[in-house]
Amino acid sequence: MINFEEELKKFHPSLEVEDAADAIYNQDLTDVADILVKMVKETQVEEE
Repeated sequence: MINFEEELKKFHPSLEVEDAADAIYNQDLTDVADILVKMVKETQVEEE
């Protein structure tokens, strides 16, 4: 039978995964709130 505690002790995260996580977290991503703010600003400029 598999001893999960022993298997977890052997586990080491892949460096590729850590590198990918760093790249993802360091990006300045646009979220829905940013898009809504931009749309409101554009609407205000068109109305003026």
